[in-house]
Amino acid sequence: MSILLSRRVLIAAGLASLATRVEAAPQRYDLVEERSRVAFMFDMSGTAQTGTVPVSTADIRVDPRNLSRSSADVTADIRGARTGMVFITQALLSASVLDAQTHPMVRYRSTRIVLGRAGRISEGAKIEGALTLRGVTRPLILGASLTRPAGSAPDDLSVLAIRLTGTLSRAAFGAVGYPNLVADAVDLDISAEIRRRA
Repeated sequence: MSILLSRRVLIAAGLASLATRVEAAPQRYDLVEERSRVAFMFDMSGTAQTGTVPVSTADIRVDPRNLSRSSADVTADIRGARTGMVFITQALLSASVLDAQTHPMVRYRSTRIVLGRAGRISEGAKIEGALTLRGVTRPLILGASLTRPAGSAPDDLSVLAIRLTGTLSRAAFGAVGYPNLVADAVDLDISAEIRRRA
């Protein structure tokens, strides 16, 4: 009888462990497009310039029990890029810079999440990943923050805000046009709102 009971306990423990692992699987989130954007900043002839690119698609998965298992795969259509001036936008989209006609899609795919203090995606967290731009793929590390809306309950993870920041070298991706006018470094500031899929 004790052997049978022990087996039942082991089976129950195994099922509980399996249920926990299933429950802990990363959860899918949908992008709220109207509240998401890629902003970029660069220096042109000594003057700071800014622009934006709309996010096209996002496959975002968050594991609330183990945030390091979260992931992101985001694309943007570079043909939708806009700056404050039409002629700057036209130069940006030209073949010598972003070559938007030949390579319209930009993609960033995470490969590793490095958590910040207290095991959170904030306060020093980083996302290691690969950026594909102009058909060239290079590693890119971004500072990361994942937060709940102000006033929401601590256990309410139905809506989350993401912010990613970093800097890239445009020359590393072959976007070498106008080198005497435009600096090589481009700063990125990506913000997005995501909602847990029902």
